Amino acid sequence: MISGLYAVTPDCVDTPPLLEQAAAALAGGASILQYRNKTADRALRIEQAGALMALCRARCATFIVNDDVELAARLDADGVHLGTHDSTVAAARALLGDDRIIGVSCYDDLARARNAAADGADYVAFGGFFPSPTKPAAACATPDLLRRARRQLTLPLVAIGGIDLHNAHSVIAAGADAIAVISALFAAADVEGAAREFCNLFTPENHDFA
Repeated sequence: MISGLYAVTPDCVDTPPLLEQAAAALAGGASILQYRNKTADRALRIEQAGALMALCRARCATFIVNDDVELAARLDADGVHLGTHDSTVAAARALLGDDRIIGVSCYDDLARARNAAADGADYVAFGGFFPSPTKPAAACATPDLLRRARRQLTLPLVAIGGIDLHNAHSVIAAGADAIAVISALFAAADVEGAAREFCNLFTPENHDFA
């Protein structure tokens, strides 16, 4: 279920344009949408997440909530994505159940990814791979890290951090099953068109794990 274009929403307090952009990303082929908003209050997060999940249901796309296990459980979302300071995989699993997706940010740390896999995570994310306006001080991951992870892990790998249409091929070729994109997708003049171009990168010739 974790493959292709993984769209991650930008911080946005204005819900209608956020929904419009998200709908365009899904129309362009994004198979996963993560709701991420670090600035919204609780009421707005509930409102936005619920509306975004409805879009995903209509498009048969996977809906993931960033950080907030309780919100994911409240909405019956498809899953949650956990960072360093968030809930443990075990605690999230206990609240969400066995049939929900749990992803874990592993930054540039392969040992953390192995531990997440052992704890029952459904996918792991590495990054940032390139300079990113969303997280300018993010850890630096490399395509070689993805290659090593591909050899050691059987669960899906997500690449994130400054990924755009010019550099995405390098992480896909290194073994990323999905690419998580924020700015290069949601800041595009044509979000649906950008999503379609990202999805077109997932062709057999790009999956060279050597």
